[in-house]
Amino acid sequence: MDTRFAIAEYHDAAAVNRELDALIKKPIYSVKPDVLKTYEEEYYEKKCVKSKEAITKAREIIPGGVQHNLAFNYPFPLQFTKAEGAYLYDVDGNKYFDFLQAGGPTVLGSNPKVVREQVIDLLNTCGPSTGLFHEFEYKLAKKISDSVETVDMFRMLGSGTEACMAAARIARLATKNKYIIKMGGAYHGWSDPLAYGIRVSGTKFTQAHGVTLNAFKYTQEFPPNDLDALERLLRLNQFRGGTAAVYIEPVGPESGTTPLNKDFNKGVERLCRKYGALLIFDEVVTGFRIGMAGAQGYFGVSPDLTIFGKVIAGGYPGAGGVGGKREYMKYLGAGLDSSGKKIHKALVGGTMSANPLSCAAGYYTLEEIEKQNACQKAGQMGDRLTAGLKELVAKHNLPFVVWNEGSICHLETVGTMHFAINWKKPWEIPNILSETSKRQKEMEHMGCAYMAEGLVTLAGSRLYTSAAYTPKMIDQALTCFDKVFDGVGLLPVDKK
Repeated sequence: MDTRFAIAEYHDAAAVNRELDALIKKPIYSVKPDVLKTYEEEYYEKKCVKSKEAITKAREIIPGGVQHNLAFNYPFPLQFTKAEGAYLYDVDGNKYFDFLQAGGPTVLGSNPKVVREQVIDLLNTCGPSTGLFHEFEYKLAKKISDSVETVDMFRMLGSGTEACMAAARIARLATKNKYIIKMGGAYHGWSDPLAYGIRVSGTKFTQAHGVTLNAFKYTQEFPPNDLDALERLLRLNQFRGGTAAVYIEPVGPESGTTPLNKDFNKGVERLCRKYGALLIFDEVVTGFRIGMAGAQGYFGVSPDLTIFGKVIAGGYPGAGGVGGKREYMKYLGAGLDSSGKKIHKALVGGTMSANPLSCAAGYYTLEEIEKQNACQKAGQMGDRLTAGLKELVAKHNLPFVVWNEGSICHLETVGTMHFAINWKKPWEIPNILSETSKRQKEMEHMGCAYMAEGLVTLAGSRLYTSAAYTPKMIDQALTCFDKVFDGVGLLPVDKK
């Protein structure tokens, strides 16, 4: 097992959380209104003309103008035409540093030639999909199983959302229990039951618009880093149907926006064993980014099931899957168990799951990540970026909080997702939701400024590095961040 990891030194989660606690109590610092207006007029209106024309047409037939949430950008989404290594290029010819990395999967950098050539070869011979068994189904599953110690078997699906759904069904069949517990603020896809407590811890059903309340009958949440709260739920559930599984994002909700104490995952594992619940690690982002052995390898935890996504198709379509211990993965295959008892197969499907294109792209991507030591290289670039951002924050005397988990870097300017709702104090809920909405708007304004200075980020607060970056590139990007911070100041109190 490859034990090289992206994280050189784990952050002091308690210290970072204290900084975030302080941040959300402070007035908002963001792009000054006059600077924002200049960006809108001088960059977006003059240098992004083709993008504006394209999105104007798109809005007539696509709700919001784009098909994926990551593409939204203030004042309007840009149309990108080329991705290469650490760079993106838009339809107007503008060049950007890519810190979005398609939401995390491109650990090698965007569109690596060595993978692309293999995909083209496959397209020239087999084509993207047959609906039948192909050698790369086995090759990819074997590569994942060889890399991640707890994965005896692997099932490819179409997305991380589908994999999270499948894992819940496996857990209920294996344990005969009902409840699913997740960490507040964590994202495990957009299926009805798992859309509970997303983005902001304690929000329960309030952010799941369009989902009926009865969909959440057996879903619960607990605050990040709070093992006592988790145990209370596990203990209570013993008397009303039992807990089938506990879902965890191993570096914290929303890829670590609230950092977890280093020993937290082991604490969750201990409680799952004590109360007979399956431990499910959602490694959609951390899998093959923290290391070939996943975040579970770094933390020394043995989850029962692991959710994969994005990277296992190398950034190509059809990116999702669930792997785990043989005794649980058997519920994805029909037949009899070792005692001759019939196994009920979990309801899963997907005509395009494990298509040759996705599996080949994923297999060659994982091979290259391991050969190039890409996780560790990307982590070193994340460390360099984080250190530089901390210096810039201090230079400009800003209250921003910066930290990283290897190549998952966080630049929190307003701390939107660090808020939490205490349902014992319901009178606070409207104010908290209003405050997070206001801060979300300023995240968009910061993202607008970053983009105008040549920096593509995730929601203006998260940055992924890849092995395609060099120290020189990181330093050039930091110069761009310096320019943005020059235009940041304390917002007027009455700004809406």
